[in-house]
Amino acid sequence: MGRCVIFGAAEFDSLLVSVEKEDYLIAADGGVRHMEKTGLLPDCILGDFDSLGYVPEGAQVFPAEKDDTDILLALRHGLSLGYRDFFIYGGLDGKRLDHTLANFQALAFLRSHSARGYLVGRDYLVTAISGETAVFPADADGILSVFCMGADATVTISGMKYNAGQQKICADFPLGVSNHFIGTEGKITASAGTLLLLWDRKNGLPRIG
Repeated sequence: MGRCVIFGAAEFDSLLVSVEKEDYLIAADGGVRHMEKTGLLPDCILGDFDSLGYVPEGAQVFPAEKDDTDILLALRHGLSLGYRDFFIYGGLDGKRLDHTLANFQALAFLRSHSARGYLVGRDYLVTAISGETAVFPADADGILSVFCMGADATVTISGMKYNAGQQKICADFPLGVSNHFIGTEGKITASAGTLLLLWDRKNGLPRIG
């Protein structure tokens, strides 16, 4: 099965990886504009369309007064179809800070449903890990920040400027901000809880397992 690729309404520059024919594409509200710019055709269009300002033909329309954000609606739809790998564009560099934070929580939501998502921004990539290790190659450069999502988490970090062995981190103190790659393979393990990882987009995707 391919990946579920979602386009939101926030800023968007370019694709991180090419879209394959087996991928499932969702335009969430204003994400329709981004798909038009890239020339991609959505398999599904959904949202309340308060950002887009009109309802496209064939769209699934939801009320503006709802619990789920448009991105979360798209994630739920992708999960219902069996997808477990998600790429989310237009969800990181927008003007609405509340929606950006909601998208961070949505990454943790995916992990709780045995799936994984990546927020793809202009300069950064973000994902969540739990009970697993993210491995970055030795040629990775720049920063990596680690945040606790929800309940206390336990992290082990090796191959970075600041390493840690079974370190407990909490949601009320930003202990993991601005670590640095140093030319060796960097490993971040979440042995308990859920960790949000943020790193420079130029480094691409880590190996997670």
